Amino acid sequence: MSKEKESTFKPYHHPAGGWGAAGATAKVLMEQSVLVKGSRGLLAMNQPGGFKCPSCAFPDPDHRKTLEFCENGAKALAHEATKARVTREFFERHTVTELMDKSDYWLEMQGRLTEPMRYDAATDKYVPVAWDDAFALIGKHLRALESPHQAEFYTSGRTANETAFLYSIFVREFGTNNFPDCSNMCHEPTSRGLPPAIGVGKGTIVMADFDHAEAIFVIGQNTGTNSPRMMTNLVEARKRGVPVILINPMPERALIRFTEPQDILQMATFGSTAISSDFVHVRIGGDLAVFKGMMRALFEAEDRGEAVLDTAFIAEHTAGLEALRADVMSVSWADITRISGITEEQIRHIAGIYAKSNATIICYGMGLTQHQEGSRLLQQVANLLLLKGNFGKPGAGIAPIRGHSNVQGDRTVGIDEKPSQDYLDRVRDVFGFEPPRAHGHHVLEALEAMEAGTAKVFFGMGGNFARAVPDTARTYAAMGRLNLTVGVATKLNRGHLVHGKDALILPVVSRSEIIRTTAGEQFVTIEDAMANVTPSRGVFEPVSPDVRPETEIVCRMAMATLPESRTPWAQYMEDYTLIRDKIAAIYPDIYADFSEKIKNPRGFHLDIPPRRRVWPTPNGKANFLVLPGLEVNDVVADPAMLRLATIRSHDQYNTTIYSNSDRYRGVYNNRLVIFMNKQDREDRGLENGAVIGLETCSDDGYRRYVDGLTVIDYPMPRGAIAGYYPELNPLLPLDYFDEISGTPAAKSIPVKVVPSVASAAPIRIAG
Repeated sequence: MSKEKESTFKPYHHPAGGWGAAGATAKVLMEQSVLVKGSRGLLAMNQPGGFKCPSCAFPDPDHRKTLEFCENGAKALAHEATKARVTREFFERHTVTELMDKSDYWLEMQGRLTEPMRYDAATDKYVPVAWDDAFALIGKHLRALESPHQAEFYTSGRTANETAFLYSIFVREFGTNNFPDCSNMCHEPTSRGLPPAIGVGKGTIVMADFDHAEAIFVIGQNTGTNSPRMMTNLVEARKRGVPVILINPMPERALIRFTEPQDILQMATFGSTAISSDFVHVRIGGDLAVFKGMMRALFEAEDRGEAVLDTAFIAEHTAGLEALRADVMSVSWADITRISGITEEQIRHIAGIYAKSNATIICYGMGLTQHQEGSRLLQQVANLLLLKGNFGKPGAGIAPIRGHSNVQGDRTVGIDEKPSQDYLDRVRDVFGFEPPRAHGHHVLEALEAMEAGTAKVFFGMGGNFARAVPDTARTYAAMGRLNLTVGVATKLNRGHLVHGKDALILPVVSRSEIIRTTAGEQFVTIEDAMANVTPSRGVFEPVSPDVRPETEIVCRMAMATLPESRTPWAQYMEDYTLIRDKIAAIYPDIYADFSEKIKNPRGFHLDIPPRRRVWPTPNGKANFLVLPGLEVNDVVADPAMLRLATIRSHDQYNTTIYSNSDRYRGVYNNRLVIFMNKQDREDRGLENGAVIGLETCSDDGYRRYVDGLTVIDYPMPRGAIAGYYPELNPLLPLDYFDEISGTPAAKSIPVKVVPSVASAAPIRIAG
């Protein structure tokens, strides 16, 4: 094995960001042979008049810098702008069976798709297909269904507002609300859990709130990898002396020390900023116990006569305090500390920080949402904020740190399997057809329908569905029984190889590329995680004359499927202003004058009523909601059980693998690793670097097993381990999810160590 490919573990002791990030950015631009082109694109990314980053949903700052991107954004752009191409000659060389044996990283590195392809069963290869023939095939399959509900229409969070809106209208005119969406697998608890508490399923802060916050909590989120531009806000807060409290099972390098790559002085002096003032090393599933401990400390302080709660706010704006108080005071400190893994002293300490702060932001990621009680767990975060009146004032609020750049926008403009009747009435009135009223399928329900054989067609508007969802073996088998699978994409991925009897790959214009129609150059709009809507206009020429804009694909699919439709699809395909006018007609409260407002290159902010202390709940109040007990996951009796959290490496974005390394965690050239507490390892008689298998603790008749995993000593809490997804998705059962949202509980999978039968390459432990 060559030295550069040697699997190594070497702890990373440098600050995150800094020269490491700068070097990684330059390296990826050179690897993709786009150093000049990519550098030009980076100057336009997240800038007025340019395009929105295709990576995360973190907002642009109010005062932008010349370079407004992060390392992950640079990687996303480089891989999108790459010179590598997947052509018809590529598919001539490889059968689908051969491609299935390739790694996700290998598939990613093959480059951009250049023309539509159709699966040919006789040769087990994808072959070229004309666009007209591709749409005809889609229309033929959809019209042949016995019921519209036999089709599943998936949406990726990269889909722009205009495309997502038309997609939702087409699917409803077709006759179903089956909208499995990427948010179902990550932040659906935000969308379903927060509305009963505060009336909206979104965050309530804007960027300026970071400048006024007196305390910031970051819970279950690896900021430096998943939303690196947020690190600037944390650095600035720490420089002002604002405490930043991290609650997480893993110490993450960027939240220990960080160097801003655009801070010339720090870069020149190799300086850095300490980020976390307090690290709460919680056990997996122990967050609820921490929250209840904090609330108990606040109630106890009130009982001692200390005025720590915002009683005026509570009296005017909330309901349900006494029920919450009774629940919180019913749990003992002994149980709180046992389940959380945190001492009473530390919980009281961070509760004291919270009590002293007049304006607190709580940020969270999938470490909270991906549990069996993810939705109700977020309601406890809202409870904590409500006790101190931390809504509707500068520097305060709740901040879900979302993933894909328009995952929130897609939901806003209609990608919702459970639409409100009021929304459906507006669709009827504006478009002149009666939309279906029954709820449709989310991701897990779509997979159940595939397994049962009641789903016949799967259409994927972006993403890598087969690789992103749980229970990999069952998913692959279920999707193989479909009559048609369609993947709309910029790059080849595993989802195109797990296919139905008929299959299409439809290549699209990327976020960074120019969209031209007969009406002239078009732009799209994106909603970020703080409800800012901004225009996005590509700057590069499309990768090939045979790629098409996503909006055109939706319109032409609609015309092929609904030949009698009165919706002017051909007009929408050419003029995106007409689409925005219809969005304004469907959503007059938040999108009024959309076409006029979006002329501002910096965009505009959608109204979030809790920022005005207005609560769109049935009782018109913000509600304290009770989650009894302290557990957020099933209790498993097996004493050998460990809780597995699936995580991303620093060199991936969702299922897209940029390399097989994870710089900040010190792993190089290997993704089949398990991070484990040293004592847990020794209790199982394992050496550091031992190769093991993991098996899911389950009694449903399925054996879920992943082999060839190398154990690495890591500062994990006792009983908690972590490893990369999607490699470990086979261990996550389809029926292990949050019942309110349907989100898989990927951060707390019950597993046990079993002997390995694999001949895995060893990892050299360097220190």
